[in-house]
Amino acid sequence: MGRRGAGDEAPQWRRRLSNGAIAEIVRDKYSQDGRELIVDGTAQSHVFAEHPDQLFFEYIQRMGHVIDTITEPHAPITAVHLGAGAMTLPRYIAATRPGSRQQVIELEPELVALVRDAIPLPRGASIRVRYGDARQVLRALPPGLTGAADLVVVDIFSGARTPAHVTSAEFYSAVSDLLNPSGVVLVNVADGGNLHFARAQASTLRFVFQDTIALAETGVAKGRRFGNIVFVASQQAFNTGSLRRLNAAGPFPGTVLHGTQLERFVAGAHIVTDLTAVQSPKAPEGTFS
Repeated sequence: MGRRGAGDEAPQWRRRLSNGAIAEIVRDKYSQDGRELIVDGTAQSHVFAEHPDQLFFEYIQRMGHVIDTITEPHAPITAVHLGAGAMTLPRYIAATRPGSRQQVIELEPELVALVRDAIPLPRGASIRVRYGDARQVLRALPPGLTGAADLVVVDIFSGARTPAHVTSAEFYSAVSDLLNPSGVVLVNVADGGNLHFARAQASTLRFVFQDTIALAETGVAKGRRFGNIVFVASQQAFNTGSLRRLNAAGPFPGTVLHGTQLERFVAGAHIVTDLTAVQSPKAPEGTFS
């Protein structure tokens, strides 16, 4: 596998992953420097190669707004990313918070090689990549990271579905151990319809962390269509000011669920354990194409 296509308008970047899936980087036809990571037909990530401080996907923009509220604006942070994608958020943090220390954990070395080849990481950015299953590598991270992370991003997909073993209370407890007292975990969940999976994830995060909020496009939050819900959790309570800022930041129409609103969303959903965990539901055909 490699890049290049004779006569093509732009080089083609493509790799076969260990599970047989085909990953490729393609140009975004709507922007000059936009690049998309596609895995077996599913759009996984988007990067503005020359402007990494700009975010495209709606749910990633919501994550970016949360990251903007961590510590002082533009101050460096310590971040751990579970799942690499096209490294959209590590690039965003490097651009908006210079000097940040970042660890990325990714199962597929070929995916990282493809991304680095097609969209090189910014020079001078402290972004270290470790390979392996996210849950296993968590246990092998340097001891100095325990209790030191300002941010952990959980954005783990195998194809278009999140594996079961990274959805349980035991898993999130291990994630919580990395965070400093005011640290935040961001979790990307894809669901729709009755939202059974997303509600169970909310219930589980509320069990492990002191406070949890949900950010989503209004139609997704109400189960009207399949899409992404971003959960934000911390061992420190979120203040009303930060919730207002997240609500005002968009994209619109958006919903911020917290307190009694999130409790109604959970609606008695069970807490996920290693014994009961299941992978996320399959998206309807064409949802993320």
